[in-house]
Amino acid sequence: MTDSVDLTLLDPILARYLPQHNGRSRSALLPLLHEAQALYGWLPRDVQQAISRTLRIPEADIHGVIEFYTMFYNQPTAKRVVRVCAGTSCHLHNSAAVMAAIENELRLQPGETSADGTITYEKVPCLGMCEHGPNALDGVHTAGRLTPDTITDFLDGNYPEPRSKVYGQPLLALQRIGEVNPLSLSDYELHGGYRGLRKALTMTPEALISGKKESEILGRGGAMFPLGLKSEFVRNAPGSPAEKHVVVNADESEPGTFKDRTLMEEDPFSVIEAATLMGYTVGAANGWILVRGEYPRSYDRLQTAVTKARAAGYLGKNVMGHAGFDFDIEVRLGAGAYICGEETALFEAVEGKRGFPRIKPPYPPSQGLFNQPTSINNVETLVMALAAFNMGYEAWLELGTEESPGTKLFCLSGHIAKPGTYEIEFGMTLRELLEMAGGVPGGKQIQALLLGCAARTFIGPEMRDIHLAYNDATATSVSLACGAIAGSA
Repeated sequence: MTDSVDLTLLDPILARYLPQHNGRSRSALLPLLHEAQALYGWLPRDVQQAISRTLRIPEADIHGVIEFYTMFYNQPTAKRVVRVCAGTSCHLHNSAAVMAAIENELRLQPGETSADGTITYEKVPCLGMCEHGPNALDGVHTAGRLTPDTITDFLDGNYPEPRSKVYGQPLLALQRIGEVNPLSLSDYELHGGYRGLRKALTMTPEALISGKKESEILGRGGAMFPLGLKSEFVRNAPGSPAEKHVVVNADESEPGTFKDRTLMEEDPFSVIEAATLMGYTVGAANGWILVRGEYPRSYDRLQTAVTKARAAGYLGKNVMGHAGFDFDIEVRLGAGAYICGEETALFEAVEGKRGFPRIKPPYPPSQGLFNQPTSINNVETLVMALAAFNMGYEAWLELGTEESPGTKLFCLSGHIAKPGTYEIEFGMTLRELLEMAGGVPGGKQIQALLLGCAARTFIGPEMRDIHLAYNDATATSVSLACGAIAGSA
């Protein structure tokens, strides 16, 4: 593999990114890097210089961005990259044997590229498909429940891609999964899609904010900030709709967490509708979704959903015929940076910078994306808010507990008989949830559980009777955080 590249191949792509054509410069950097790398497999010096000239960004800044994100390469790399997960759940399901089989088949070690330059092999911390461990990505193709015997089929492209597994009761945020074609807008509409937005557009934003406060929905990313209060802050911040933003944090990078991926892959139109509803509520015209780089299927399906929603009048000028409500969404793909799950680091990524968290204050409702008022929430929070609005807040408040009303998504993986995404009412005990999931395969007993996200809590089987609700968890020094639960027998 040589360093010389044919820059004429890049010219049509660069032409679409010229500032006079789209008015963008620095914030277009990550999308342009993705397109250029898809063309060459990596980002040679000549390509970086061409991008620097096009976007008018110092070459040193571009180099710094490439160095920061693990899925950008400034050394010769194949267009085809095979990534194998070495995360907790995959490890519990003997991913080491799968990796050994792949290494034997490819005659490569992690980080190496084949002599003919056609394939690069990587071992990665987590791919966010924990319910399908051991799992891997071959380019954009996902694979789960791999074994040494299935490696040849996987590498030959003959291995089926996994579907999300959902369980629980009542299913509100997850109600359409398995019932609709995720790429069909008409299917989504037939199953209640856009009913909520249509109703919301007959109400004032102030009434919608009041309802969100009444619902007592808290952020589902771990910080538990009241959604109604956050929406009110953005609504009341100075600035026109063109100067306000709704950002969907879909950079779901916490090990053991995959609930947002489930929603994006299997019900992408709900994410679009929920973000649009938030745009109307807070008075924003700009929507952004940053999808984790390791989620190519989520990215593709959201892109399709946005295109179809725009064509049907659900995005763009005068949404659904509502004069004066303009709202559109741009879907962005991350490039491998765990820290970009932090909200201000995500802003930096969208703006075309390295994903370093900002110092707070100021906070996003006043100075977020592009230093403008921003409502940022993860996928589950927005879709759950849409579900609560559709069912009615009185009915919503009857679910769960007094302190934690409604339902919550949990991600079960590891030594669990039925791993997957579970939607349950707050207040169910951990023991009851584990029983719903079939316990441990083979009749074994749980020896330990990991709860929460990065700052995870290890608990023993004696704590299985804790109630899965915010107040109860806090009282026992257990963090529900993003809802990850991994069991080990």
